[in-house]
Amino acid sequence: PEGTATTLTPPEKQDIPCLTEAQIKQVAALARLCASHFGCPQDIEWALADGELYLLQSRPITTLAHTPDPDDPLTVWDNSNIAESYSGITSPLTFSFAARIYEHVYREFCGLLSVPKSRIRANDFVFSQMLGHHHGHVYYNLNSWYHVLAMLPGFSLNRSFMEQMMGVKEPMPDEVVHAILKQTQTTKLKDTWGLLRTFTGLIRNQCNLETNIRKFYHRLNQALAAPDQPLTEMSATELRSHYHDLESKLLKRWDAPLVNDFFAMIYYGVLQSLCKKWLNSSSLHNQLLLDTGDIISAEPPRRINAMAAIAKNSSTLTNLLADPNASTSDKLSAISKLPELEAAYLSYLEKFGDRCLEELKLESPSVGENPQALLTSIGIMANRLLTQPTSTSEPPPPTQAPSPADIPALDPLTGIKRKLFLWVLRQAKDRVRDRENLRFERTRLFGRVRNIIRELGKRMQQDRLIDTADDIFWLPLQDAMNPSLTAQQLQTTIQSNKQHFDSFITPPPDRFETRGPLSRYREFTPTSAQQTELLEGDLSGIGACPGIVRGSVRVVTEPQSATLREGEILVAQQTDPGWVVLFPSASALLVERGSLLSHSAIVARELRLPCIVSIRNVTQLLHTGDIIEIDGSTGSIRIIEKA
Repeated sequence: PEGTATTLTPPEKQDIPCLTEAQIKQVAALARLCASHFGCPQDIEWALADGELYLLQSRPITTLAHTPDPDDPLTVWDNSNIAESYSGITSPLTFSFAARIYEHVYREFCGLLSVPKSRIRANDFVFSQMLGHHHGHVYYNLNSWYHVLAMLPGFSLNRSFMEQMMGVKEPMPDEVVHAILKQTQTTKLKDTWGLLRTFTGLIRNQCNLETNIRKFYHRLNQALAAPDQPLTEMSATELRSHYHDLESKLLKRWDAPLVNDFFAMIYYGVLQSLCKKWLNSSSLHNQLLLDTGDIISAEPPRRINAMAAIAKNSSTLTNLLADPNASTSDKLSAISKLPELEAAYLSYLEKFGDRCLEELKLESPSVGENPQALLTSIGIMANRLLTQPTSTSEPPPPTQAPSPADIPALDPLTGIKRKLFLWVLRQAKDRVRDRENLRFERTRLFGRVRNIIRELGKRMQQDRLIDTADDIFWLPLQDAMNPSLTAQQLQTTIQSNKQHFDSFITPPPDRFETRGPLSRYREFTPTSAQQTELLEGDLSGIGACPGIVRGSVRVVTEPQSATLREGEILVAQQTDPGWVVLFPSASALLVERGSLLSHSAIVARELRLPCIVSIRNVTQLLHTGDIIEIDGSTGSIRIIEKA
């Protein structure tokens, strides 16, 4: 504008501070005074004249509502392992149910390990913050997980074991670890007494674990027995009562699976450490765990094989089942004409009907409600058997892993070392086996809760409380179970959540950090380690099941409609038990997420399916049709030919 002038600082004076240290402190004090006076941080204009500091203007800083405070505590969010259970968008009802379970069971877990009640009460806030729900996706709040672990003895050792079990790829920032240790620190006397009590609890739980698992199965079977009145005939009040009964009998008494998971983490970690330290091998532990025996998750693929062996006798039926575009009703009608196949199919549904894709999401349809993937898998497997003239009608029994005495790699171990190693190996096998089998019981419980929620949604729709039965999944669990809420209150929550979810454009990164309230974040930035660009030559992960396989890649992002050709290498972001319908056709399995104790790794070892987990960006770096060679022992992946 006319009349204004600009004065440039000469180059030789540009590095000289324009304010003294004393003047800087004066300005800072004035800013604090204004913030205190107006009750919020202020953007101020000021001037210095003749040594005096003058305030010219003060106004609120409006941009701070979405600006994290760098002085707030750091929180780390990670979905490395939980994405296996809750991938993609998860409904508000499912998240609130999951968060409630985690809160109950891990508070109970600390009590089972004899952590003093006073210490549990002092850290009570941690248990309600085990999970986070960000842009519709579920994350571990790693601060809470480390906090719980810090309440137990051997934090430094168990920390690495927990990271391994959860598939965490980056160490926790020192800032967070130091803050947790400071919060959980007690006096030396209390710490020693607490340590003794916890060790006593560990020994007691180790000795009683098998008995407690049997008691748990008995209690679970009683709680999940068919109710006197079918769910379809229960009123809304009766459905809510049935849910609360399950919660009191099971959700708040999930003792055996919790303790078993903890020991699985410990023994698996110790076994891996001993293999490295005593036998100089970084992959032997996975070979030794190839046969843990009687893992129930390996049964569905074998049953699919058996049904395929029946179906292959009819080429018309086989082609119909294998066609992903054929209707489910046509497939079921064709199966009903073969009594032997129909009996096997109904038997499968009776035992594994709750085992579906994304089975821990209450909004997911069960296999019984949507059997298309199962039926297609039977057809594909039948076609595969038709192309293998040497195949028999009965699938061969699983081969037994060699006994430790037959493994040359264990020859260097003698005396007490050998006895200790074999004892740890036996414990690791038993705990990994029970970990997977007890997770199946969790599936049964979630299946019952899913049925309760679906029926309750129908009652609420009939009572005109919600527009559709599926709207119940937009409510948090506490609202769905609250009979005193009005239709207006429920509809307000439903519409608010729908609008909130519609605003999500891109999912948050697999791992990110926040400071202070999450409401200040419009988007999340991946941690520095995740921002590193990966090249194809860097493609590798953690070997979970040994075996060298060369073959064509099949990248699967939508398992509901996916089909695999015989011998293809299945590539996925994560898998859950519902994916087992695809395993029989695969020659190997590559998983972007997951850990050595994830479902993918455990079932792959049981099925002798070479497997690599925790491969960053594998679904982006590989494409369907690529020819690759993988080594399930070392975790290496070599691209031979691009599609």
